[in-house]
Amino acid sequence: MAAQQTTSLGLKSQNAKQCRTVITTAGVFVFLLGCILPSLVFSQGIIFPRRCPGPWPMPPQRPPCVELGAPLPVKSITFATTINNQVARTHIEQVFENPNRWAAEGVFYFPIPESASIEEFAMWTGGKRIVGELVERDKARQTYNEIVRRLRDPGLLEYVGKNLFQARVFPIAPGSEQKIEIRYSQILKAEQGTVKFEYPLGVGHNALPQPIGTLAGKVEITSNVGLKNIYSPTHALEVNRKGENRASASFELSMVKPPQDFILYYALSDKEFGLSLLTYREKGKDGFFIALLSPRIELKQSETVPKDIVFVLDTSGSMSEEGKITKAREALKFGIRSLHPSDYFNIIHFASEEHLFETELAPANSAGIERAVEYVSKLEANGGTDINSALLAALKMFREDMRPHFIVFLTDGLPTVGEQSISRILTNAQQANPTHARLFTVGVGYDVNTHLLDPLAEHNHGVAEYIAPKEDLEVRVSNIFTKVNSPVLTNLKLDLGDVKVDDVFPRVLPDLFKGSQLVIVGRYTGSHSVNAKLEGEVNSGRRMFALGTLAFPSENSETDFIPRLWAIRKVGYLMDQIRLNGETKEVKNEIVELATRYGIATPYTSFLITEEDRQAMRPVPMGGVVGGAMGGPMSKSAPSPAATMSVDMAAQSGSNAVQSSVTLQRLKAAERAEVSGLSSVRHVHNKTFILKEGVWVDSEYNAQNKLPEVKMEFGSEEYFKLAVQIPEAAEYFSLGKKVRFVLDGKVYDVTSN
Repeated sequence: MAAQQTTSLGLKSQNAKQCRTVITTAGVFVFLLGCILPSLVFSQGIIFPRRCPGPWPMPPQRPPCVELGAPLPVKSITFATTINNQVARTHIEQVFENPNRWAAEGVFYFPIPESASIEEFAMWTGGKRIVGELVERDKARQTYNEIVRRLRDPGLLEYVGKNLFQARVFPIAPGSEQKIEIRYSQILKAEQGTVKFEYPLGVGHNALPQPIGTLAGKVEITSNVGLKNIYSPTHALEVNRKGENRASASFELSMVKPPQDFILYYALSDKEFGLSLLTYREKGKDGFFIALLSPRIELKQSETVPKDIVFVLDTSGSMSEEGKITKAREALKFGIRSLHPSDYFNIIHFASEEHLFETELAPANSAGIERAVEYVSKLEANGGTDINSALLAALKMFREDMRPHFIVFLTDGLPTVGEQSISRILTNAQQANPTHARLFTVGVGYDVNTHLLDPLAEHNHGVAEYIAPKEDLEVRVSNIFTKVNSPVLTNLKLDLGDVKVDDVFPRVLPDLFKGSQLVIVGRYTGSHSVNAKLEGEVNSGRRMFALGTLAFPSENSETDFIPRLWAIRKVGYLMDQIRLNGETKEVKNEIVELATRYGIATPYTSFLITEEDRQAMRPVPMGGVVGGAMGGPMSKSAPSPAATMSVDMAAQSGSNAVQSSVTLQRLKAAERAEVSGLSSVRHVHNKTFILKEGVWVDSEYNAQNKLPEVKMEFGSEEYFKLAVQIPEAAEYFSLGKKVRFVLDGKVYDVTSN
């Protein structure tokens, strides 16, 4: 029988004598409609098990199958992609388990990108790897549409409009694991020098009640052109750079529900600084943008900016507790040894009064570093805490010149000696800083004043960091020293030509350091192509860098994550204003409006949180991150950390104050618009849906707008027709049997009796 006559998967072993290879067109069509129609394996190895009479392979004519249980649990999903000059090859392994005492079978459906080509499908049976032939796409689509209509399950509608791959999977032995492998390739496009890779993890999660056991992905990138701005808006990545032209990015999660599609962007540029622009704009509305900015990876020593830096260390009596002073000494030694020969530095340690290593800045030559390390080794902890005097002493070290000035200020306590008024300390620091030194504050433990350390950093172009009592102080402080050790460009100004931008976060662009990347989010009006420029201070003074031509379009619907990411950052900024300056009605109302529109849990939007969510809430670890604004290794089922904050954010010190500061800093600097994790909130494309009285309601819906309404019954002919005609409507339908959403100036109201 000719291979071109096959319409479903005929399995063939690498030892072809042991397995049948082809199933006839007519036989498979009857087989699918008669028994396996309701028996599906979704894109992530999800199987709806059915017990059918054996043996396998089955003849076309047989008794009906019997549905016996919920989808089989997914043990693991692993994908590995290699991208070589924009040609991507992806290898997927999916392992699922059959905990039942009977064998299962199904039909595997996998959505693949438009430009992708399946190279191989294989399954493991009886310890043997069996390679399969694939169904033709149009036949897969036809069969799938039949299945959707018969099952009337809204969760299945996520596949409507997708390019589907189909294969028959059998048998899955009772109490066993089943591994499936897929390989496909695709050519990735570059838009404005930025390449996008996407792996479909999210499709089908509405039909899966159990979380995925483990989920891991790795992407290896090689390019003839320099790589810059490696960024994922969906997953927290570990990025390893291997020179200018090679890099790898990976992530690993456990007990994931629901998953979301993995998206990765990277820029191609051999310029000194690479700029990537991503935009989102609905027709007739203002747009949103993300600008990614990073320097070259491989920098010569002469390309890093010589700096002046003062290390300020609290050596009050409380630093002797839990070995803090010992770890602080080791971290400080690391920072000193990491200095460049062209740097100048000093050390100030303080308790009831400040003590200086040198009366003025010292050169970071080998002799100076050796003396400084010996000096630090002798530091002991005793006395009170005079923060004001130590700050002023550090700021007096700097002269007005073109060199960047940095202070790293580490303390574990409150001001107890000298000036103790927080407002006066802040004013004194501002008046004593005419050279605009960058001030990085590090709070150790919970006995610190966040209303002092946060403004000190923010008002002086630095960052506030906090180290929990159980964290490794030496490692965290060493990482901070590493960050500030190699400035590349300071006092940045990004010129986007005639495009009007506003509500940009961060409000003030931070300095660029070696290995760093800035993620800038904002709004824009107008539609232009502009010649972008970056201005900043380097060794030779202030310079301008041409970044190339960028287009701000009048309409772009692909990058629909950008509005929510922008909203998360703005909510974090507004909540921080309330924490530091007190609540006002205007700011509170703006938080509620943004949080409701984009499904962001805050102390002011508690109506988003169900009892199930409240039970799932737990304190957010200092070093951890939670879905909703930040990505990371923790479970995404937990609500946004902002939801766990007290509405009364006036506390200045203590564990709650420190945690509030950490949470809001992460919101303000969020790089991922992940799923909220709230059971009453779902994000589909550019829309947020909130569950209200059993109906999933689009947050854009407002009855007062009196838009024309289209009512339809779940599962009706009109319902399926719209799902096929408008694929995004099908994904809205997948939320449930009762959905209300706004689309193209109309309100669609799906009901179910």
